[in-house]
Amino acid sequence: MHTILPFLLLMVAAVVLLEMWAGKLKIAYPILLVVAGLVVSFVPGLPPVKIDPDLIFFIFMPPILFEAAWSASFKELKKWWRIITSFAFLVVFFTALSVALIVNHYIPGFTLPLGFLLGGIVAPPDAVSTAAITKFVKIPKTTSAILEGESLLNDASSLIIFRFALVTVGTGQFIWQEAATSFVWMVVGGVGIGLLLGWVFVKMHKGLKMDTSSNIAFTLIEPYFMYWLAEQAHCSGVLAVVTGGLFMSTRRLQFLNSSSRIQAFSVWESFVFILNGIVFLIIGLDLPEIVEGLRAHGTPLSTAIGYGAIVTAVLIGARIISSYCAMLATYIFRPGVAPRAGSRSRLLKLPLILGWSGMRGVVSLAAALAIPVTLDSGAEFPQRNLILFITFVAILLTLVVQGLTLPLFIKYSGVFNGLMSEEASEHARQEMKKGLKQHIYKFLKEKHDGEFHGHAGIEKMLKIWEERTSSTEDTFSNVKTKAIFVELLESQRQYLAELNKDPKIDEELIRVQLYQIDLEEERLKII
Repeated sequence: MHTILPFLLLMVAAVVLLEMWAGKLKIAYPILLVVAGLVVSFVPGLPPVKIDPDLIFFIFMPPILFEAAWSASFKELKKWWRIITSFAFLVVFFTALSVALIVNHYIPGFTLPLGFLLGGIVAPPDAVSTAAITKFVKIPKTTSAILEGESLLNDASSLIIFRFALVTVGTGQFIWQEAATSFVWMVVGGVGIGLLLGWVFVKMHKGLKMDTSSNIAFTLIEPYFMYWLAEQAHCSGVLAVVTGGLFMSTRRLQFLNSSSRIQAFSVWESFVFILNGIVFLIIGLDLPEIVEGLRAHGTPLSTAIGYGAIVTAVLIGARIISSYCAMLATYIFRPGVAPRAGSRSRLLKLPLILGWSGMRGVVSLAAALAIPVTLDSGAEFPQRNLILFITFVAILLTLVVQGLTLPLFIKYSGVFNGLMSEEASEHARQEMKKGLKQHIYKFLKEKHDGEFHGHAGIEKMLKIWEERTSSTEDTFSNVKTKAIFVELLESQRQYLAELNKDPKIDEELIRVQLYQIDLEEERLKII
């Protein structure tokens, strides 16, 4: 313990410092973390880093997925569910199939089941990398919603392929009926368990009347329960966490008070940042062990690098092809929601950017490490070390090559110019705030004429909001009658919740305003 603790503390410190440096360099921090881990791994005398795949799957994955689901807009996911599910399932399967066919043809000793195993490992893009990279450029809400939604589901589909391929390699046979039944159960069971536990946790938060600390602590363990129970039932733990997180996210106003929402945001943001940072650092640190295993089996390093480059090219090509097919299908079957780019050349670049945004990361590494060393018969698992090395090369190349060029590509291609109007966004924000002011004045007017006619504090408040309805001033006045003010804030939340049902309203604007209302309620408590 005394040797592990300093190492973990150093890793956390390195993650924080490298993230700060990445911000100054204006590059995504996962790129810098992987490269830093790779450089550190070559330091003489450094003990080899051995990673337990269960550590990543069970310790790291549930909270990362839960936070991503909590941050996602369910309204946007519902709006773009067709293209999101096609990318999360069909594109992942197409990518795995492409990898399987190519490696079966080019790499000696790679059977189709082994190819599907490798394809399932490297097929899913990494959500953290994409989000970290795209924050340096402006992309339309549509594109970001598709990327977010895809990242929530593609891990589950790729791990399902991985499991089936692993069984096929171990047993030497693939039974379609059993595979289909197992697939349906993994998906339906995972979603069902996630929704059930999400409902139970919401009821527990409300029924137990937890304080702020208890609320936040409970949210930290909830994704682990979802993941563990689903895996015990042989369902998809990833889908359980995602669906449970989405269910609870849409009901956050019902079971979390303002203090819990504000403090949970900071706690979760820091917690997930550290988890992501450690995993990306570990990816680089793990290279010496992978290379050592490769050399032990006599595979030349240059040959293995070549195989990794081929697989990476297949991943990029398959995703780009899939993006163009998705756009074509959208124009044929759903022309009403098809993107409008303004010109044919810019329209043709949209799928290219979507295809170029498929950086690999945490899930791929964990899945590769989860391959057993031996088969059930005791024989050595075929091509395990080469699969590990190819996975590492795919992660490194997609992060560095695509990660560094994607912001430049978006910036200089001009594909999103004109698609995002800052004036339109500001107009929507002002319209929302104007409507909110009018709602507040109406609320106070009804209270004043009904219950509190002649009350000096309410009359003063009414006068203030009467002036604010025709003013652009955003300063908030002190209020003596706290009980009425709290009721006023709750009325604003209900108004925004109803406003959010309008598909034209950006949910991010609603969430920002709700956060400000929570801050107002917290400020009221200390007046």
